[in-house]
Amino acid sequence: MRGVFIKPVSGVEGEIRVPGDKSISHRAALLGGMAHGDTHISNFLLGQDCLSTLRCLKQLGVPSEREGTEVWIHGKGMEAWTEPTDVLDAGNSGTTSRLMLGVLAGSPFTVTMTGDASLRSRPMRRVTDPLKLMGAQIMGRLGGNLFPLTMSGGQLQGQTFRTTVASAQVKSAIILAGLRASGVTTVEEPALSRDHTERMLRGFGVEVLSEKTAVSVHGGGLLTGQDVSVPGDISSAAFFLVLGSLAGSGEIILPNVGVNPTRTGILDALITMGADIELIDVLEICGEPRATLRVRPAKLRGIEIGGDMIPRLIDEIPILAVAACLAEGETVIRDAAELRVKESDRISTVVEGLNALGAKVEELPDGLRIHGQPSLRGGQASSLGDHRLAMAWAIAGMLSKEGVSVEDMAAADVSYPDFMAVIKKVAQ
Repeated sequence: MRGVFIKPVSGVEGEIRVPGDKSISHRAALLGGMAHGDTHISNFLLGQDCLSTLRCLKQLGVPSEREGTEVWIHGKGMEAWTEPTDVLDAGNSGTTSRLMLGVLAGSPFTVTMTGDASLRSRPMRRVTDPLKLMGAQIMGRLGGNLFPLTMSGGQLQGQTFRTTVASAQVKSAIILAGLRASGVTTVEEPALSRDHTERMLRGFGVEVLSEKTAVSVHGGGLLTGQDVSVPGDISSAAFFLVLGSLAGSGEIILPNVGVNPTRTGILDALITMGADIELIDVLEICGEPRATLRVRPAKLRGIEIGGDMIPRLIDEIPILAVAACLAEGETVIRDAAELRVKESDRISTVVEGLNALGAKVEELPDGLRIHGQPSLRGGQASSLGDHRLAMAWAIAGMLSKEGVSVEDMAAADVSYPDFMAVIKKVAQ
């Protein structure tokens, strides 16, 4: 297996400004395209997923401009969107595809969407079934479960949905469709998923009602263009929180990281494990809390994770598993079956990858059992095209005895285009 070789490090030191939050960047672009008037987005994530959202908007007649990490969306309202002349390609982005399906469910034209090989294997029925019940017509593979999908939007009727899985993508797709439906649309989840859509809709002038794990909108809400400041992505920061916790020496400072309570499960888990992480200068901008994070080396111990904690750290489980391999005792992660339908089956791939590096990890139906040990040997591992696996294996290599050769390290570009340059900068 050939790949990028990641050398072990003795310590780390430096300040890292992680890229803009992927979830918030997607939503800022999409809501800006739905709004009347210009939307200015600062610290927009330039990863491939978010660029897919901009490309799809352009095909729908929504112009935008980009200069570095600043983006201007020139919105004229949903009524100005036009039928695309070609298939919309969401690339590898589950967020682009699912949220765009929700928005387009009420459009008076027909759209076909597809994606790359990974996205074409990911389930869409959890989104398409509710949209069909609201009145959209959707056809595709396996009865509308797999891309490519063709949707004919139209008159939607608000409904109440009780989902079986806490998923921000599902919730957001339904709520965005509800803006173009008659009556009230409500989504009630078994646990609260990330709430960026609700927060941002309020910022764009839409009334959103939230009660415990239920969210409701009235049809007909109009959006007005806004200035949106995107915080740093805590999912990207998580790799350096683990690196800083387990490196032999040094300190890492991470300014302007989003600390939305629906996303800070990784902080809670690492601190419970014994990590030395400090939050400084906590403030709220554009409806999203953010802080500077300081992390220093600490001795970690195994813990049990499950239940309502899982939706708050679902994307961080691969790097959390790396931390657990080097913690004292056993770590058990349960209730995370959602990992099997990410960019890869992240339960099986994390088990396979870590065991290849000398770890002791068992696969559970809905999670992982990780036996901590003093060190990781290192070796070879493949990202399988999954950006979070690529970065997790790179951090594992820095913390290993022999280093790790990571196949398809370029997958990291989906959410962190400068990742390799940054890890070289902080390594000692």
